[in-house]
Amino acid sequence: MFDFGFSELVVIGVVMLIVVGPERLPKVARTAGHLLGRLQRYVSDVKSDIQREMQLEELKKLQQQVQQQAQALESSVRTEVAQVESSVDQVVAAIKADAAPPDNTTSAESQAAADPAAVDSSQQLELRLDTTPKQVVGSDKA
Repeated sequence: MFDFGFSELVVIGVVMLIVVGPERLPKVARTAGHLLGRLQRYVSDVKSDIQREMQLEELKKLQQQVQQQAQALESSVRTEVAQVESSVDQVVAAIKADAAPPDNTTSAESQAAADPAAVDSSQQLELRLDTTPKQVVGSDKA
């Protein structure tokens, strides 16, 4: 801070001894030491406050960057989810369209349910379930 050489300090000490006197010189030196200590602590406190403010500013910038990246990620995920949902909806619609019977033709089951007398005997045979019991093939233990 101050650039004093040894010879300059000796001159200051001699002047202080003459001006203040030998009786009060230790008390003045002690007071000057306390004041210099306070000044150094004040300067170090100011430096640490400035460093904290700089770090806080850096953290705020970092927080903004992280928030922007999170928002970008969220929007990309939302668009991907929307695309997947639309693809799934299209596939489901296509499956439903393929699985639905055509409207202009009627099947034998729907004719039989609507009017059993109108269905001829060959169609009735197709619709009837085979209810005869089947024999289980097993091994003979005789």
